[in-house]
Amino acid sequence: MAKAASITPLTPAAQAMQHPVEIGLSAAIVSIADDKPQVLVVHHPDSRDALPFGPFDPLRHRTLESGLRTWVKEQTYLEFEYAEQLYTFGDRGRHVQGPGEGSRVVSVGYLALTRATGELKAPDTRWGEWYRYFPWEDWRSSKPEIIDAVIVPALRAFVKKSNDSHQADQRRSRVRICFGLDGLHWDEERVLERYELLYEAGLVDEALHDGRVQDKAAMPHPALGFTMAFDHRRILATAISRLRGKMKYRPVVFELMPATFTLLDLQKTVEAISGNQLHKQNFRRLVEGQGLVEGTGKFTRTGRGRPAELFRFRREVLGERRAPGVRLGARRTGV
Repeated sequence: MAKAASITPLTPAAQAMQHPVEIGLSAAIVSIADDKPQVLVVHHPDSRDALPFGPFDPLRHRTLESGLRTWVKEQTYLEFEYAEQLYTFGDRGRHVQGPGEGSRVVSVGYLALTRATGELKAPDTRWGEWYRYFPWEDWRSSKPEIIDAVIVPALRAFVKKSNDSHQADQRRSRVRICFGLDGLHWDEERVLERYELLYEAGLVDEALHDGRVQDKAAMPHPALGFTMAFDHRRILATAISRLRGKMKYRPVVFELMPATFTLLDLQKTVEAISGNQLHKQNFRRLVEGQGLVEGTGKFTRTGRGRPAELFRFRREVLGERRAPGVRLGARRTGV
């Protein structure tokens, strides 16, 4: 009888060659226009919006950020000043592929801020208001109806489907914390946690695209926010969480403001980002008392009221205080 051929185990290096990894770069490029927070999106062939993204070329790009700036300019004709790295997204399934369909894509996400809000010249690009992707995050006028009408009942059903009491307690606690139920406050920074909870519960279309949900009929109708390609809505949620948190201890909001602005313009921008409505006089005392702005002595007329003074950002504040950000004051409860 012929002797069976022995199989030599693959070395770790050989295994890695069989499962190549590609590094991608994704950008959540944010601006404000008409008191609306916008993100630059590319229209995807399957009718879903996508964040600008492309591969990192280690031979062409000196750093990850330089690579990001290079291909964003090539794809969108847009440049930006402020950028910071968010997170590395590498979950299996983030770019759904079948066997033998290429590398696993690990994406490094970035938050970028720009004052450019005009018409985009690159094909298939546009500004998308970020609350169309996360309608439950905009509390500026009132609590979004979608929370009590759709989200809370669906999440309570998700709790009831738990495998055991321990899992049910964990899910119930996450629902209460994320959506400010039972007297807890609404924390505007938990954008990513809320989205991930909705994804885990199978309540967003991405769960269907990723294979987490098999039955479209079991999902709420209409869909919870506009879906995005791949895991780009998760990357955008991470960017919104970062920006909402960071503007409280760093003056990043001024990266979105023109050289001179009224205090009402600044308030509307902070409200657009945070999703919260702020008290006008309290906000004015806050930014002036913390030395964030200074008057220019010039005025502009808006509407029929008195002319409003123009202010500028005081960059000296960066050397005067450790955390010169814009605090939002009291938080609302989700009930």
